[in-house]
Amino acid sequence: MRKYDDIDRKLLEELIKDGRKSYVELAEVVGLSRVAVKDRIQHLVDSGVIEKFTVVINSEKIGQKVSAFFEVDVEPKQLLEVAENLAANLNVASIYQMTGPSTLHMHVLVEDFQKLEEFINRELYSVQGITRVESHVILKRFKSRTGYKL
Repeated sequence: MRKYDDIDRKLLEELIKDGRKSYVELAEVVGLSRVAVKDRIQHLVDSGVIEKFTVVINSEKIGQKVSAFFEVDVEPKQLLEVAENLAANLNVASIYQMTGPSTLHMHVLVEDFQKLEEFINRELYSVQGITRVESHVILKRFKSRTGYKL
């Protein structure tokens, strides 16, 4: 089993900057052959270091202009069911179980404030097992990071 090293770290840094870089471009940066870079990236995928390759979309540009974070307290016996149901909702960008009184932390993207109100009333307030909902609407984004910072 090969160890994760500085070359792997550099490859990951380059892929975080631009996931569309070719093996040839990456090889030039790290000083290896294209084939060696391809093998290293495949190893990073196979070992689970790279979970997936994706595209980061600016939600505002596609009409999802309202972004809000929620703290949702749930009765412990219903936490898993509530979390799975919320995770299946297309407006939920991310959801995490947090420390505290069975709390879910959730990021939601919607078109406008009317849709946010509808989401809160239909998807949160009406769900059995949810005991408290706290919301925070984003006014301005200063920094957003995807993936893990090396």
